[in-house]
Amino acid sequence: MSSPLPGWRLRAKAVVAAAALAVITLAAPSAQADPSAPPVLTDGQGLTQVGSTGTATDFVVTVTTAQVAKPHPIKIILPDGYWSNPTKRYPVLYFLHGSPDSPVNQTYPALHSSSVITVVPDGGARGWYSNWRDQNTPAGAQNWETFHLDQVIPFIDANLRTVATKQGRAVAGISMGGFGAMHYAQRRPELFSQVGSLSGDIDLSAASMDLRMAVVASLTNAPGGFCSSGDCQGAYTPAVSSDALFGSPYPVFNIDRLWNEADPASHVSRLAGMGISIYTGSGGGNPLSLEFWVEGANKHVKDSLDALGMPYYYVAYGNGAGWGTQCNGDHNSGCWAQDLVDYMPRLERAFATA
Repeated sequence: MSSPLPGWRLRAKAVVAAAALAVITLAAPSAQADPSAPPVLTDGQGLTQVGSTGTATDFVVTVTTAQVAKPHPIKIILPDGYWSNPTKRYPVLYFLHGSPDSPVNQTYPALHSSSVITVVPDGGARGWYSNWRDQNTPAGAQNWETFHLDQVIPFIDANLRTVATKQGRAVAGISMGGFGAMHYAQRRPELFSQVGSLSGDIDLSAASMDLRMAVVASLTNAPGGFCSSGDCQGAYTPAVSSDALFGSPYPVFNIDRLWNEADPASHVSRLAGMGISIYTGSGGGNPLSLEFWVEGANKHVKDSLDALGMPYYYVAYGNGAGWGTQCNGDHNSGCWAQDLVDYMPRLERAFATA
């Protein structure tokens, strides 16, 4: 007579498998009852939700974390068909805003018409997508890298149907966010397969001392930061020391070593194997334009990539002629909107062939 034990074991395994599937389903909701309301997400990974607004496919979740002072919004854009196709998983673009902007202002049409999930986490007015050297300033805790890479990414993977692998993840950003994208991709290359910079401040070495001093201006709340209007006074409060972010910014006796360690232009080799996209204007050749100085920084990165023989995609649209109808080659949303019109289809193709 055969023993009943094998059958019992099969039934037990089936129960365990069903329970595991139920847990996964709860963690990543597949149905949205009310299309006019944001989905209900589950707290975790050190994040506590304190509010949400928007629709089922375009919403903002506000969270608190011990890593960064004050509540912070995370904008999430889901592709069309996300709720009607409950078994499909989607790649994710982590899109980093500029200084002193906010996630809620990232309303570029190309982000809303793509086939990927777009997540725009708050980076603060001048968080610089880094864990600050000095955590004891009037600004409070400033561990932005930990917040984004160790909390936001796993929070999104736990709550949405993502392709939760390197091949299913990209990071890109504007201005300060362009620096953040390169910085994150270089610090954690195991997380991302694609990186993009739109008018990014991607050279913080002494060779781009102008941009380094603009970063310092954002820290100390002095004129000359990164407001696109050029009037930054009052945008970066409370004021903190010029050394708060990466220590001393002055290139004397290597005391600026933390600036050099964070400088994307000095570490392009860490991007080996990733798809790299860089967009920059020229500010019309006007030294009073921030984009004029950004163009020089981007050329430094291009030169570093060329020296190593690394592949990349580089668009220098100069004064904006022929680059969309709203681009004048300056440091503004009219040019970035056109950058994204070009970038998003390329990103989708890269994900599709990964």
